[in-house]
Amino acid sequence: MDTMLAGRFHLDGKRFAVEEVPIPVPGPGEVLIQVKAAGVCLSDVHLIDGTLLPLFATSDVITVGHEVSGVIHTLGPGLKRGLTVGARVTLEAGQSCDQCEDCARRRPCSRVRTRGIDYDGGWAQYAIAREDTLVPIPDQFPFDQAAIIPDAVSTPYAAVVATAGVRPAQSVGVWGVGGVGAHNVRLARLVGAAPIIAIDPLPSARERALAFGADLALDPAGPDFAEQIRAATAGRGLDFAFDCAGVPAVREQAGAVLGLGGVLILVGITPKPLTITEGLTFNYLCKQVRGHYGGFPESVTELVRLTASGRLDLAPSITDHIPLADAADAVHRLENKTGDPIRLILVP
Repeated sequence: MDTMLAGRFHLDGKRFAVEEVPIPVPGPGEVLIQVKAAGVCLSDVHLIDGTLLPLFATSDVITVGHEVSGVIHTLGPGLKRGLTVGARVTLEAGQSCDQCEDCARRRPCSRVRTRGIDYDGGWAQYAIAREDTLVPIPDQFPFDQAAIIPDAVSTPYAAVVATAGVRPAQSVGVWGVGGVGAHNVRLARLVGAAPIIAIDPLPSARERALAFGADLALDPAGPDFAEQIRAATAGRGLDFAFDCAGVPAVREQAGAVLGLGGVLILVGITPKPLTITEGLTFNYLCKQVRGHYGGFPESVTELVRLTASGRLDLAPSITDHIPLADAADAVHRLENKTGDPIRLILVP
């Protein structure tokens, strides 16, 4: 039987290892993808360290990886899209369950499964993908850049344009300028936000934020932090604060510097409870908190178009390429912020 290498997480024993497993066979409506690049995300780290629990796991062992690009290797039966072997694609990070009442009524699925968390993902030489999750990419589009669009780019993109609905000249603060936050800064600039203020304790991350389009980069521990926010926004406070770190202290600080009608967008994930300690001013200023998770079905397609047309250059987002066999090392590097990576790419 033909086999392949895959980065497998054992849910019962909380153990990750690169293992040799059978190459999967596509079923009806599916294709087999030969993986060319796969991103390493903090969500992968949190899955492996046990702080992110799958909601709809289909197995006790999961191939990790939700940022995946490659070429179609094998076609399964019953396909409807006219797909061809050799076509270059990136994969949406999740798929509808096709079982809930919302799916039956062709509404957005309420039980979306996440690739590499709820079902097998792309830290492997080959991966199964349902045909409706495939997004074609142009011939000149590098696989590493295409791989990170689902999640690293599509998550903040959907947060900026949909969950927040940022308009030109609205002020934006971005807490945590790592893999997701760095793109949040770039996308806020793409839609015309002003000013854009990046907040991160790492000097290198703050420098990167300025290079990516932030107007100001602040240390959250600075003694005059709130005063600098007020000065940058002409005393109004922020229109939108994006928590891309998933840290309770960030949410507390971000909420406190929102202006009238300001909205805190929870992009980063954490198992810690959400608390709001601010009192009367939260009501008086009509502040809001909105949860956000992942991208939307159209996000990946739109971002491929934006990148292919030159509106968005993702080359600076690729920090390093690492062999699939060394996936554990990549996890360690991201977990410990070794070299302050934006995105590490696994190459089968």
